[in-house]
Amino acid sequence: MCDEPGATAVPLSPPRRLPRRRLPRLGLSRLWLSRLWLSRLWLPRRRTAVKLLVVGVLAAASAAQVVGALLPHVPLLLAATAGSLAAEGVLYRWQRGMVSLFAKSHADVTVRHVLRDLLLVVGLLRLGEQHRETVYAPLVAGLLAFYGLHWAIQAVSVLVRRTRTLPVVTRNIDVPALRLSPAPPALLRRPGHRLAVFGLPATAGLLATAATDAPVYGAAGLALSLAVALAGLGALVLRLLPGRRPAGEQEVLEWFDAWLAEYRPTVGLYFSGGASSAYQANMWLEPLARLDGRPLIVLRERLMVQRIAATDIPVVCLPKVSTLMRLEHSTLRVLLHPSNSGKTSQVLRIPTIKHAFVNHGESDKLSSCNPYVKAYDEVWVAGPAARERYALAEVGVQDQDVVEIGRPQLGAVRPYAGPPAPGAYTTVLYAPTWEGWDGNPGNTSVIEAGENLVRALLADPGVRLLYKPHPLTGSVDPRARAADLRIRELVRAANRERSGPRPDASAAAELGRRTAELDRLTTAAFRSAADQAERMLRQPAPEPGRAGAVARATAAWEEAYWASRPAWEHQVVTDVRPPLYACFNQADLLISDVSSVVSDFLASGKPYAVANTSGLAEDVFRTSFPTVAAATVLTPDATGVPALLDAVRHPERDELAGARAALALRLLGPAEPPSQERFAAAVRALCAKAGEHRARRAERLMPPSPLPGPRQHPPASPPATATAGDPAGRPRVR
Repeated sequence: MCDEPGATAVPLSPPRRLPRRRLPRLGLSRLWLSRLWLSRLWLPRRRTAVKLLVVGVLAAASAAQVVGALLPHVPLLLAATAGSLAAEGVLYRWQRGMVSLFAKSHADVTVRHVLRDLLLVVGLLRLGEQHRETVYAPLVAGLLAFYGLHWAIQAVSVLVRRTRTLPVVTRNIDVPALRLSPAPPALLRRPGHRLAVFGLPATAGLLATAATDAPVYGAAGLALSLAVALAGLGALVLRLLPGRRPAGEQEVLEWFDAWLAEYRPTVGLYFSGGASSAYQANMWLEPLARLDGRPLIVLRERLMVQRIAATDIPVVCLPKVSTLMRLEHSTLRVLLHPSNSGKTSQVLRIPTIKHAFVNHGESDKLSSCNPYVKAYDEVWVAGPAARERYALAEVGVQDQDVVEIGRPQLGAVRPYAGPPAPGAYTTVLYAPTWEGWDGNPGNTSVIEAGENLVRALLADPGVRLLYKPHPLTGSVDPRARAADLRIRELVRAANRERSGPRPDASAAAELGRRTAELDRLTTAAFRSAADQAERMLRQPAPEPGRAGAVARATAAWEEAYWASRPAWEHQVVTDVRPPLYACFNQADLLISDVSSVVSDFLASGKPYAVANTSGLAEDVFRTSFPTVAAATVLTPDATGVPALLDAVRHPERDELAGARAALALRLLGPAEPPSQERFAAAVRALCAKAGEHRARRAERLMPPSPLPGPRQHPPASPPATATAGDPAGRPRVR
């Protein structure tokens, strides 16, 4: 589930279409089938029809305005303009995607607004006699002045945005020295909204003038629009004054250097990626926070600053390479990399920092032994199996550079506590991975086997299903997205046909209280108009003890969440909360694909199954993927599900318990010392190597001692002379 995009397995045969099993015990009614048909066929067509209707109304209104202005025909002109304004409101309220489509077609809101007002002016000029054109000339001049102000506001808005776009974006750091302030109102920063709102009085006044032939209404509307535009322009110009601007680029960089010198970071987490890949970094936040040193999170994309989960660790985003290179002169010694990206090569150029690849999950896929990782100083893996995987892959990773640290994230996974109690529901977690970039049918079971597996599980009255798809499901293959939607509908339909006791209102109230408390601790309250500079201002260094409060609030929330759900009700889990490991603790059985989910679940010691959609025979499948060695292999038609459930409920029939324990040791390493301790020891060792490297580098860069000059001899003594009065005639030294 957490494998890196681009994952693949072995060359596989083309996908086979397998018949789905018909399981009548689910009792799907014709009503449900009709609803499914509506969701799959009618709703997408309806959305398309609405989009076409909006486009048609705008086009028809514009054409009618042209006709009404040229005839001239006042009722037609008024009705067409009103219809155009109504379509604009619908467009911005319910069809935001169409706004960008119009912009790409060079028919954005500015063009549409100018055309609408221009046609009104043309209609006014044609309504009267030739000599009355001078009556409406001031209205035309006022309209042109308004558009001039609109473009001036946009130009100043761009300048304000540039002054507020800092070279360093932070979180959990106090930034009073940067003179940050709240962002300007969103209306002043969005040209489309601004023109529609500021220009509405002018348009309404021109409409009233066209209806009554009284220029005073147009003049009043234009005056109001001009006044509002002038006020907006003045508010933006004030933000460009020297005392109102945030710190400049050089000042920010000097502040950042001073902060690094004061904080003195030792180990950091480096991450670059899109919004949907934030989970890859988030899974390492807690292990990083438990280290003894001074950790730091280094990001490259501005949007990722708010995607990082709640943490007390300082976060810095350094978009430019030149800013990133300032880390070379800091105390930072080690950077951990949970994923590979194009921007990773930039930070690897810093010679004073040691780099370790920690990955964001291990599996048997080729992404877990990517040749790119030989660029790092060390590769940290969970257990011996990953070491063997790199050796067999022959991708250039030397064995002495591989360090086994276990999986420090798995401390929250509770161990196996026995089978479900008699009469209790058997909770099954189906957590398939995504389809990957290469279209390999063995990547995910959602397309070929997902519906069959879910139908077979729902057909057992003693099963409670937790369906947790990978967040990237359907991002590449539309068939995976369609299958995912059908699976969700199967779960909803099964819930409609079930009944049982529900928790009382107090459980829901308790969940609400716990949610509010957790949100208060983990989320920052921002205005919808807040920009990055304002978010920096609103996210200073956290209060001491917040991390412990968040941990306690999270545990209380998870307990309240599961208590608020009926024990018999199936669940579709797609939100960030509850996390995957919380689902592990609820499950009696996992069904997944060849992915890191399987490796992590082995820490629980519970039974698991892997769906084989690769087209390989079972023995070849087990040989090709070592993580399947202790699994029940399920075929795409899900025929093995009943026997699997029977083994879960009766442990004496479980023949794979010993194999799971041995495989867990091979994949995750020994239980002692704990993985967090091994992780901390690896960090200390690599920091020591970085320190030694810095010392040797500093010694090499020291200026050489000056060469000795020619030897200096003492001055020669003057010649001795004999003086009178010395009876021996010996010379007297003067």
